[in-house]
Amino acid sequence: MLDGYLARKLRCESKMGALLDGLADLVFVACCCYKLIPVLVFPKWLWIWGGAIVVIKVINQVCALVMYKKCVFPHIIANKVTGVLLFVGVPLTVFLVSIIPMIIIAVVATFAAVQEGHFIRTGLEKP
Repeated sequence: MLDGYLARKLRCESKMGALLDGLADLVFVACCCYKLIPVLVFPKWLWIWGGAIVVIKVINQVCALVMYKKCVFPHIIANKVTGVLLFVGVPLTVFLVSIIPMIIIAVVATFAAVQEGHFIRTGLEKP
């Protein structure tokens, strides 16, 4: 979670590093989902909500590919907050035996996905 911060502080940042960071985050989330989905028990509507967030993220990448001919992973604050909440919220959900942390994460992740699409489509986050 500190890799981008360290790259900026050490002045080792690059466009390739930013792209690889986004891809590494995607692979990490996919691996976590692969291991956690069989274990976690959530209502169907929450799974559908999560699927909708994934669809929005995929649409964002398709738009980036069409507009810029490459994948774009905007490093926006909302995505960072979502990552931190996921890191803390999943264990908290298991510990509290409540889906409230996951609902909060879903709200923030939805906002982050929509904002990411806005940044890509308006050119605020150019590759």
